[in-house]
Amino acid sequence: METIAIAVDGRGVARLTLRRPEKHNALSAQMIAELTEAAGRLGRDPAVRVVVLAGEGPSFCAGGDLGWMKAQIAADAATRAKGALALGRMLMALNTLPKPLIGRVQGAAFGGGVGLACICDVAVAEAGARFGLTETRLGLTPATIGPYVVARMGEAMARRVFMSSRRFDAGEAVTLGIVAKAVPEAELDAAVEAEVVPYLACAPGAVAEAKALVRSLGPPIDEAVLARTVEALVTRWESDEAAEGIAAFFEKRPPSWA
Repeated sequence: METIAIAVDGRGVARLTLRRPEKHNALSAQMIAELTEAAGRLGRDPAVRVVVLAGEGPSFCAGGDLGWMKAQIAADAATRAKGALALGRMLMALNTLPKPLIGRVQGAAFGGGVGLACICDVAVAEAGARFGLTETRLGLTPATIGPYVVARMGEAMARRVFMSSRRFDAGEAVTLGIVAKAVPEAELDAAVEAEVVPYLACAPGAVAEAKALVRSLGPPIDEAVLARTVEALVTRWESDEAAEGIAAFFEKRPPSWA
């Protein structure tokens, strides 16, 4: 794997690391595919007890790679649908991972980065981290991550930040429920470890079944929901606003609506 790394320690704690630091770990087609593969591999490995999701470099994840999005906008309908479905499948694979998933968030978590934090069973952020669902500024919508964001925050909280592209700090991310706590950077690894350790005293099968049960009792995120979100993303990719928003970003100018 080229865009992610997996390391498992002697306790069975796996560290799944996004490794595109020069791109602030933006989600490319390759990273999406590799994360999907990693979720399957870690889920099937009986030696893995807990998974920590982290990002290498200054940022956790800056969202979708805009070069990849630009290619989707320019592609034919079948290619767009395939790309959107791959993103949706990756999120679903991590959300249903039959192991506890602990998020370690530093730097920036924008767009899909917020989505990744929301699919974690618990996420911890460094106090200086910045967050934002920044899609609408680009003429897009938080479509495929939407079910996970709403499941984590609830509709009322989600509506505070889902549509405005407003950036917010780690303290507000705690209030919104995206992360459980925000700690000084020097304490981030210790805070993540504190979330990991209790699981090592638990029966792995019971943990997996409890996670599946609690997920089934929450808002439904099934194949029908996946199809709706994929369709919503593809529709946005086909819009004039998306073309203008992405073009404005690459041309370093305000979009027409700003």
